[in-house]
Amino acid sequence: MYTAIYFTVLLSLLPIFLLLTRRRSSGKLPPGSLGIPIIGQSLGLLRAMRTNTAEKWLEERIRKYGPISKLSLFGTPTVFIHGQAANKFVFTSESNILGNQQPQTIKRILGDRTLFELSVEDHKRVRGALVSFLKPESLKQYVGNMDEEIKNHLEMHWQGKEKVTVLPLMKMLTFNIICSLLFGVERGAKRERFVEYFQEMIEGMWAVPVNLPFTTFSRSLRASAKVQNMVMELIQEKRAELEQHGASPHQDLITYLLSLQGHDNIISEKEIVHNVMLVMVAGHDTSSVLITFMMQLLANDPDVYAAVLHAKSFKAIEEIMDGRQFPFCSNQLSITYNM
Repeated sequence: MYTAIYFTVLLSLLPIFLLLTRRRSSGKLPPGSLGIPIIGQSLGLLRAMRTNTAEKWLEERIRKYGPISKLSLFGTPTVFIHGQAANKFVFTSESNILGNQQPQTIKRILGDRTLFELSVEDHKRVRGALVSFLKPESLKQYVGNMDEEIKNHLEMHWQGKEKVTVLPLMKMLTFNIICSLLFGVERGAKRERFVEYFQEMIEGMWAVPVNLPFTTFSRSLRASAKVQNMVMELIQEKRAELEQHGASPHQDLITYLLSLQGHDNIISEKEIVHNVMLVMVAGHDTSSVLITFMMQLLANDPDVYAAVLHAKSFKAIEEIMDGRQFPFCSNQLSITYNM
C-alpha cells in the first residue's frame, strides 16, 4: 500500500518537475536531453555498465550529439565532453573554472568531507595526512599482517578446491586486509558486521538517488550510517588506547590519523570518518579487479606463469611479454614482484 502511495505522489509531481526544467533551460546549452527528472539517463548507463557495454553506450552518444552533450546522471545535470580538446580543458583548467565534484549519491553515502569533495588547501591537507600513512616505505611494516590474512584466506577458500570464482574471493580478501590495515579489526563478529554493512552501502553508490524505503539508494544510506557509527566507535576506542600509551600510532590508519590531531589539528574527526570510508571503497574494487586480471594473465600465459613461479628477474618476464598487449599488467607484475 505504501509503495502505491509513493508512486502516486511521484507521478503527480512529474509534470511540475518537467515544467520547471523547461523554464530553467532557456539559456544556450549543449545538445541532448536531460530525460525524466532525477532518473535522466542513469538507468541506461547502469544497464550498459552491468553488461560491459559502457564504451559502446558512450560512442553511440557521441555519434548522435557530437563531442559535447548534456544529460542527467544520478539526479544531477551533466555535460559529457569527448576528445583531445576536452582532455586539455579538464587537465589544464584552474579550480575556479572546473571543480572537483562527485555525484550526489557518492557524497551522501561517503560524506561531504572526503577528498572527492575537498578543494585546494583542504584537499592538500587531508591528502597529505593519508599519503603519509600509505606511502610505500610505511607500508613495508604492514606486510606481515597482509601475509597472515592471505595465508588464512588461501587455507579457507582455495586449498583443496577443484574450482574457484576468483573475483568474489579477491573482494573478500581485499576487504579483510582493509579491515586489518585501516581499522585494526581482527576476524570475528565485528568484521562480519562490517562486511554486511559495507556490501549494502556500495550497492547504492551508482543507483538512482531516490530515497524511498524500498530503493537500493535508501538501503545504502542506512548501511552508510551503520558503517559511520562503527568507525566512530573505533575512533573512541583507539583514542583511549593512544591516551593510555597502549597503542603505536602506526598500527592502523585510524590510530595514525588520530595521532596527527595533536599536530595543529591537521585533520578533524569528521574528516577521519569520511576519508576512512573513502579509502575503504577506493581500495576494495580496484585492488580485487587488478588481482583478478593478473591471475587471468598468469593462467592464460604459461611462460609468464613459469617465470613468476621460478622467481626469475622481472627483466626475463618483460622479455617473455615483449610485443604483447599487456602493458598495464606488466607494470603491476613489476610492482608485485619487487615487493
